[in-house]
Amino acid sequence: MATTPSPDRRRTADEVNEEIRALWLSAGGRLRPDERLVYEQLVTEWAEAEAQAEATADPSPTHAA
Repeated sequence: MATTPSPDRRRTADEVNEEIRALWLSAGGRLRPDERLVYEQLVTEWAEAEAQAEATADPSPTHAA
């Protein structure tokens, strides 16, 4: 079920989240042990993608008093 991202392109958090949702749907809301491992890997990938997106986002302007 899980796809491996190519080394030159990381998936976005939204892309990974879509795969997580598909996994849960295909499992009927109950994961087998092998699916649980895939889920854990996907959650880790999602968290890394979220952190990367936050790190590269434009910082909001600060207001000097």
